[in-house]
Amino acid sequence: MPGKLTSGKLTLLGKSALSKLTAPRSFLLPALGLCALTLAPAASAQSKIAVINTQRAILETSDIKKASADLQNRYKPRQDQMEKLQREIADIQTQLESSAGKLSAAGQADLEAQGQRKQREAQRISEELQADVDRERNDILQRAQTRMNEVLKKLGEEKGFDVLVDTTAVPFFKPALDITEEAIKSYDKAYPAK
Repeated sequence: MPGKLTSGKLTLLGKSALSKLTAPRSFLLPALGLCALTLAPAASAQSKIAVINTQRAILETSDIKKASADLQNRYKPRQDQMEKLQREIADIQTQLESSAGKLSAAGQADLEAQGQRKQREAQRISEELQADVDRERNDILQRAQTRMNEVLKKLGEEKGFDVLVDTTAVPFFKPALDITEEAIKSYDKAYPAK
């Protein structure tokens, strides 16, 4: 009897129809709960995200600019020595080409030996210079990366960011989300160039 009034309440379905609905309900409740759990975080709070070009931020700090200038100045004498050796090697090569057939065998052998010695010396200096520059540059960049991570963590906490993503990890972002300039300024303030 649909629409039957019992003790002041309207019963729209009979007892048999109600029992049919309670059986599938045991299946529906976990599914509804799962949906509620997955939608709840998105509905209750929105994540605050920022992006940064970490490489640019590090390379544009005053600390790195100064370190780069210091590095160039420190290795300039060895670079100059290397360039001088290369000019001397080129001069020897020119002498050998221009005096082909005019020099004695001993003179030509002596000039070739001199060129080979200078070539070996230039190779040695070049390898040592490159290894020293690479080692020092890597130390500087590693220190700067560690410092930048500290600055970014502090900046993220101050600004209430939930996630900070490098620009290389996302194909698109709104420019308003970019905090690269702010990170550079924060780094320069925390670690002024000495």
